[in-house]
Amino acid sequence: MYQLRDKEMIFVFTGPDGSGRKTIADMVGTTLGISKVLSYTTRPPRATEMDGQDYHFITGEQFAQAERNGEFLESIEMDGNHYGIKNNDIEEMFNRNEFIYLILNSQGARTLKKLYGDKVTRIFIYVDKETILDRQRQLGADEETLARHAAHYEEDMAYMPECRHAYENADLAHTVFDVTKTLEQYMNRNLIDKD
Repeated sequence: MYQLRDKEMIFVFTGPDGSGRKTIADMVGTTLGISKVLSYTTRPPRATEMDGQDYHFITGEQFAQAERNGEFLESIEMDGNHYGIKNNDIEEMFNRNEFIYLILNSQGARTLKKLYGDKVTRIFIYVDKETILDRQRQLGADEETLARHAAHYEEDMAYMPECRHAYENADLAHTVFDVTKTLEQYMNRNLIDKD
């Protein structure tokens, strides 16, 4: 496992699927110049997703081999699909930047917090269930996707009290602005020399 150095921090964006957590994380990450660590998954890409941009899409056999090789820092199975983060990817991103971010569900966020403690700050992004379903319908989501989002919603929302920061994504621009302001405070926290 990669050992974080003094100023290095991990920001984890979490919350219900369809809440806009990925959009917000990517906009904030771009604004602040924070490196993104992608998860690996065995699920097929959705219509709007690209390999190497949203996830690393790999086969079940590739995932199993990486797991046997001990490459994953954490891995989970959800709805019959596997997801995992590779330790080497975290190390590589920290070679480029003192701050990195990931987009994870509650299980992944909980695991990273357990592994890295205070070096992990969790940002919970949410909206009400109907808004999520409406947004997904507008994006052309099928009934199976809608049912999956609805089924996991309460479980995902139950994780909010464990997170340091929570934002209701009622207005994307405002949410991005507020999250950016919050993360800037972490990034500037050690700039004053008190000697």
